[in-house]
Amino acid sequence: MADILNVELDVARELVESGELAAIRIGQVGQWRVEQRALEDYVQDQYERQRREARFAESEFDDIPELTIPREDWS
Repeated sequence: MADILNVELDVARELVESGELAAIRIGQVGQWRVEQRALEDYVQDQYERQRREARFAESEFDDIPELTIPREDWS
């Protein structure tokens, strides 16, 4: 999972332990297991989050009117 996400093992573990990435633990001290579908869903959620953040950043300037000055008034 860490390799697929291209993150350090500690980062992958934090994603699982925080509940941000769905996983199950086999046994009391066993390894975490992440289903492929859960990993795909996580990646898609991150893409959607990026899209929303980009839209929000663009919307901050939506209400600012564009100012244009005719070329003959440049001086």
